Amino acid sequence: MGKWELIELQRCSGDWGRVVDEILRIEKRVFPKHESLARSFDGELRKRNCNLVYAQIGDEIAGYAMYSWPSSLCATIKNSQEIYQGQGMGEALARYAIEKCRMRNIHRVSLHVDPTRLPAMNLYKKLGFEVDTLVQGYYSSNRDAYRMYLDLTSADSI
Repeated sequence: MGKWELIELQRCSGDWGRVVDEILRIEKRVFPKHESLARSFDGELRKRNCNLVYAQIGDEIAGYAMYSWPSSLCATIKNSQEIYQGQGMGEALARYAIEKCRMRNIHRVSLHVDPTRLPAMNLYKKLGFEVDTLVQGYYSSNRDAYRMYLDLTSADSI
């Protein structure tokens, strides 16, 4: 497998359409329809308080993290690894998004994760996230999610 690099999606980039289209294909393939952001993805990304970093190998997008900052107090990371698991991309994407939040003086990063997705749970715990609460029926009537958070301070470094 080739070497991967992290790239921040630029709003005025000529690659915007290609990158978003490829990520939408990943989103539809990885997540069940009711969990996928495919329908609202482009609209979310066009908001001024949202951005995306992606991992690329050659011309192929291997994973991505979307992050937003709804206020100066909270940020949300959506992290998805697809076919290139086990190479550290998910961790690198999450760390990148967390650092961008820290640079914007965000105090808390939060996310939701299916408790049965152990690799994702372990990654978030490794990065210092803590379980806040179990949100029953978050994904569907019989699929719950943990809401996890990471408090950021200027002295923190992940």
